[in-house]
Amino acid sequence: MVRATTTVLLWTCLIQLSALQNLWAPRLLKGWPSCFTQSDTDPHSNLITLSSPKFVLPPKRVYKNNGYLMVSCNGGLNQMRAAICDMVAIARYMNVTLIVPELDKSSFWADPSDFGDIFDVDHFITSLRDEVRILKEFPPRLKGRMEKGQLLSMPPISWSNISYYHNQILPLAKRHKILHLNRTDARLANNGLPIDIQRLRCRVNYGALRFTPQIEELGRRVIDSLRRNGPFLVLHLRYEMDMLAFSGCTHGCSVEEEDELTRMRYAYPWWKEKVINSELKRRDGLCPLTPEETALVLRALGFDKDIQVYIAAGEIYGGERRMSSLYSAFPNTVQKEMLLEPSNLKPFQNHSSQMAALDYLVSLASDVFVPTYDGNMAKVVEGHRRFLGFRRTVLLDRKLLVHLLDQHTSGLLPWDEFSLAVKAAHTNRMGQPARRLVISDKPKEEGYFYSNPEECLSYSEDTLRSDT
Repeated sequence: MVRATTTVLLWTCLIQLSALQNLWAPRLLKGWPSCFTQSDTDPHSNLITLSSPKFVLPPKRVYKNNGYLMVSCNGGLNQMRAAICDMVAIARYMNVTLIVPELDKSSFWADPSDFGDIFDVDHFITSLRDEVRILKEFPPRLKGRMEKGQLLSMPPISWSNISYYHNQILPLAKRHKILHLNRTDARLANNGLPIDIQRLRCRVNYGALRFTPQIEELGRRVIDSLRRNGPFLVLHLRYEMDMLAFSGCTHGCSVEEEDELTRMRYAYPWWKEKVINSELKRRDGLCPLTPEETALVLRALGFDKDIQVYIAAGEIYGGERRMSSLYSAFPNTVQKEMLLEPSNLKPFQNHSSQMAALDYLVSLASDVFVPTYDGNMAKVVEGHRRFLGFRRTVLLDRKLLVHLLDQHTSGLLPWDEFSLAVKAAHTNRMGQPARRLVISDKPKEEGYFYSNPEECLSYSEDTLRSDT
């Protein structure tokens, strides 16, 4: 009996020590990553992997529950991705139970995908269990209240500091027990937040938000297919119809195309800007580069014509006519439809967010990432590549490039001078370590947290530059 009792006590001690280790030991030893480590052993590795090692689940965090938080994300995949990270951090701060977020199904893309169709929902819940309680649905005792609409639904104020959630949102959660935040994009400030909030945002983004095995497997196939033929560049060519209609950027379009884009812009009442001066907007650097302009810029930057160029985008507006210059300059230009069998992509058809998730994986793994517009995907991929070890990301200075391009195409700037000017302008725009821009009274103009999650990155102070 003494031996048996001693054995039980020893096993109990070992289990407790294991739990403490999971709670306090450096997280780089676990199956989800730390905000302080990047995958440096393999420059082409992807943090989001299919073969994640088995790990002991962190112990559940015990806290007094202040209510239930339901969130409805809005926008495209990466806009929703950033919002999910914010909402987890807010739920943790307010000590509430988070219901797995609802994804936008009513925006322009009309994607019917649920959270579990894009992200590994079980991994999302279990990997964050030591921070916040997350449920797939409301407990039975609260479902009736939900169905009767007995909850408070509201959009939080954009770019809010954490004090807003403490002073205004938390009392509402306590009073109503069920709080529904119905717009979640950009609802948390970029700067001025506690360090633990910032690092939790990173932990969610780079560890908890893992894509489904189906998406990851397809992404692996595309990456392996590209890698077999050497280095590859991912070009996020944001030149789809919705982007052009929304922005009003019609440079190089025919009169008929301009009319079509204008009609589309007026068809969506929530697109507030209707009358747009395309050329003025272009000169201010607020338009995505056209495929023709992109071909010239990539050549000017010195990329070899034989490099593989993977187009991370939907259907390019204008089709072959607009893409011919790019195909001519870089013959090894491909898209996922050219690397996969139609049967592989069939389950993803009419699911734009799932297709965007596939492009996201390929973008992370690329040797070079070049976005032609600083939209949500460009920003979030840029930040993720910084987290993975400051992988090369060419951040185009569109305002300067438009000026140089116009000079060159009009014959005022010879090719050699044009190329030299383009290279010089982008020497310090390759995704190197940089300070995030802080403008306390203009939060929308500040450096975006998810493009430069500075608090979560490893770097030497002398490598930093000001991000202006």
